[in-house]
Amino acid sequence: MIKLKSREEIEKIKESCTIVSCVLMEISDLVKPGITTNELDSIAEKRILSRNAKPAFKGYRGFPKTLCTSVNDEIVHGIPSARVLKAGDIISIDCGVLKDGFYGDGAITVPVAEIDEDSKRLLRVTKEALLLGIEQAKIGNHILDISRAIQDKVEMESFSIVREFVGHGIGRDLHEDPQVPNYVLQCDSPLVEPGTVIAIEPMVTFGKPDVIISKDGWTAQTKDRSRSAHFEHTVAITNEGTLILTNYSGDF
Repeated sequence: MIKLKSREEIEKIKESCTIVSCVLMEISDLVKPGITTNELDSIAEKRILSRNAKPAFKGYRGFPKTLCTSVNDEIVHGIPSARVLKAGDIISIDCGVLKDGFYGDGAITVPVAEIDEDSKRLLRVTKEALLLGIEQAKIGNHILDISRAIQDKVEMESFSIVREFVGHGIGRDLHEDPQVPNYVLQCDSPLVEPGTVIAIEPMVTFGKPDVIISKDGWTAQTKDRSRSAHFEHTVAITNEGTLILTNYSGDF
């Protein structure tokens, strides 16, 4: 059941999303060769706590860290560790925040120093697919209109869409209805109504879309070990228009 949000609730979600945005931009500025994903995670946790909020992921279904840090062929849910980032890597940084009973969620994929042209195109297309999906998140459309916009862009560029993981509603719970697939499902699709708040998050691979889960039980990787990118915005659909609540500054 989709929980439509009031104006006041959307403002609360926006507060959490603003912290997500700030943390993601601060952490992305620290991404460089030689830093570990554990170091990034520790800094992110301190930043969140300093804003009188809590990391949403830490402890969620047993997840042990504040950030999800997914490198190269890792798609989502990578666990921060002693892994050292190297020039040429790409890293997805996914951050969730809980403040005053409401959640915010967002993700970016950033390069580690200079990356190859194929990786640059993967990041660009994934970002563009997200923004095209957001354009379709408007009153009177259906969730499948968002899904179709993302799928059309990704496949037109000869990349693949991960199907095991989807976007989601968000509010008092981190994951709520509706699910927001990045591809079109041949079934009834919910109507986008005022008060809908959703996290849209395309996960795109350079190769095939098949996924495996690593031995840690969390990290999703591409089966063919091709690179993957992941971008996510939390958006609210209102009578005044669609609001990007995780409104990052910088090159996004």
